[in-house]
Amino acid sequence: MKIHEARIHRLNDADMSAGPILYWMSREQRVQDNWGLLHARELAGEDRPLIVLFCLVPGFLGATLRQDDFMLNGLAEVENDLAALGIAFLLRLGDPEEEVIRCVLEKGVGAVVTDFDPLRIKQGWQKEVASTLRVPLIEVDGHNVVPARSVSDKQEYAARTLRPKIHRLSSEFLEDFPRLEPLVCSASPADPVDWHSLRSSLRMDETVSPVALVPGESAAHAALSAFVDHGLHGYAERRNDPVAEATSRLSAFFHFGHLAPQRAALAVAGSGKGEGQAVYLEEVIVRRELSDNFCLYNIRYDSLHGAPNWALKTLDEHRSDPRPFLYSHEEFEAARTHSPLWNAAQTQLLRSGFMHGYMRMFWAKKILEWSPDPESAHATVVTLNDRYQLDGRDPNGYVGALWSVAGLHDRPWQTRPIYGSVRYMNSNGCRRKFDTKAYISRWLN
Repeated sequence: MKIHEARIHRLNDADMSAGPILYWMSREQRVQDNWGLLHARELAGEDRPLIVLFCLVPGFLGATLRQDDFMLNGLAEVENDLAALGIAFLLRLGDPEEEVIRCVLEKGVGAVVTDFDPLRIKQGWQKEVASTLRVPLIEVDGHNVVPARSVSDKQEYAARTLRPKIHRLSSEFLEDFPRLEPLVCSASPADPVDWHSLRSSLRMDETVSPVALVPGESAAHAALSAFVDHGLHGYAERRNDPVAEATSRLSAFFHFGHLAPQRAALAVAGSGKGEGQAVYLEEVIVRRELSDNFCLYNIRYDSLHGAPNWALKTLDEHRSDPRPFLYSHEEFEAARTHSPLWNAAQTQLLRSGFMHGYMRMFWAKKILEWSPDPESAHATVVTLNDRYQLDGRDPNGYVGALWSVAGLHDRPWQTRPIYGSVRYMNSNGCRRKFDTKAYISRWLN
């Protein structure tokens, strides 16, 4: 099966040469349901070996033991699954710009395929590698149902502007994945990764401990099946209740690439579960792909300067408004505020690596209200989210921070102190939606 050409983006103009095909695995850390790996397998055909390379960057974007442990366990499963297909797996430690080029030269690689990722650092790596390689570097979008570069060539204003573009193309791209076929021509076997020694050699931030969620492709598919079978019914009514535990809990698997969002969309689309099905498809396709669109076309995605002009203006007009409470970054991090509800949300994050989406909005907006200025508030939101969330350092997180603090993809609302016309949330609104006492009791006792 040929990969849809709109998923494929050439990053340089070099010609393919003889030699193995290298798949530089990055965002999509799985073996099946992986358009990039499938395209690399297609290029390998019947007479070329295929090699998979993962470049591990210690402390990448401030990753902690919580995130690294989840990732490394998932990669160990990738190695085993690839071995069963006759595909060599290499793990290199260090700067990807250097390690990819070194691997290409060592193995005599004829072409390199890699994953689409809108984050600046990944785009920078790819640009540098593409300019140095004398063989093709080919990007494949295996993360979005409708490829980000194809659905729009600009930053979209809101979901309402992106949605019709996605809907117009979704039937073309929402197709099932073929199975990855074993290689006929295998590369020389790679030495197995010594995962124990690797862990021992890494200087990981151990102050943020791993969580109970089991990582990897198999666990991700099991979680998806459980959600479709048991969680999708009633999802539309219960998803905004943090006490109900009604969310899919798939975001970490999406972030680390253990599960293709397209696989989740296919499973939900075929479930026949009515309103819950429609609501979830809006979230997993339109809302999630809106985040990739923003980060692709706005390089200031992790800064307050990435916010819309109307929001920056209104926040600036209210930056001198008195704050009812002021807390330092350290007090926020330790969940030491006057609000039991906010403290419960932060405690959930500290302990579980997850915060319910509705609470994450409330949590971020209160940081704006209780910080001395919008800039420090936004920095606190991004830093805490990236440090403790298992799905941190992700387009969804950066967009969520700007939505909450500075009105991204939203509209002006009634003007209030501190917020200006940025949407406001408070604990009374939470109490109307769910049992806040039960939520507080769960996380603070």
